[in-house]
Amino acid sequence: MTQNVTHTVGQVAKLAHVSVRTLHHYDEIGLLEPSARSDAGYRLYTLEDLERLQQVLFYKELGFELDDIKAIMTDPGFDRREALVYQRDLIVEQALRLEALLGLIDKTIAADEGGVRMTKEEMFEVFGDFDPSQYEDEVKERWGDTDAYRESARRTSRYTKDDWSRFKAEGEQQMARMIELFDAGVAPGAPEAMDVAEEARLQIDRWFYPCSREMHAALGDMYIADARFTAHYDRHRPGLAAWFRDAIRANKARGE
Repeated sequence: MTQNVTHTVGQVAKLAHVSVRTLHHYDEIGLLEPSARSDAGYRLYTLEDLERLQQVLFYKELGFELDDIKAIMTDPGFDRREALVYQRDLIVEQALRLEALLGLIDKTIAADEGGVRMTKEEMFEVFGDFDPSQYEDEVKERWGDTDAYRESARRTSRYTKDDWSRFKAEGEQQMARMIELFDAGVAPGAPEAMDVAEEARLQIDRWFYPCSREMHAALGDMYIADARFTAHYDRHRPGLAAWFRDAIRANKARGE
């Protein structure tokens, strides 16, 4: 294949296993504009265009949004080789994680077939920082006599691995939204920030115990008073814990 060889949109769609409509969309949003046109005005793609399409598809497979891909690839400093190395590193990380997940699934199947109940630690050993039992003894000591603790214990005793996975996914979505607003410079008293705080309060309400805005504000203060909670948020962005606490306070005031 030489540089001056061109391909029609249909040929490229078949080669890359994407639809013609997808290629048209990439062209329309400025993500992949074909370098040539036929005499009749039809799109023609060069080898350079195919290389660019390959990059787009790599990023898509890795979960990047089209807007983010466009921003990366239109950056004047974009380097294809550096991008490939970065993409390879991400894929290696994903492969290792999938291998760990596969091992956990096999272990879970074996446990179920053998009638053995897995511990909470075993059920979540590949999911990173999330550990529902990490502070169980301390929580029981501090709040064991409260209605909230008893209700939380009642609910969580019935949760399965799938339940905890859904809870974790919800939390990740909330964290991503918080980071997005924080990075955009949105004030914690802005409606969008208060909405995130309200979503977090309702998640507690759904999964653990009735959580009023007043109770949530007390939890927000704990996110700053307890260095472990502060570190949980600030490892994503320094200052995020204080921002979230202030958003929770603003949401409480909004509901008064």
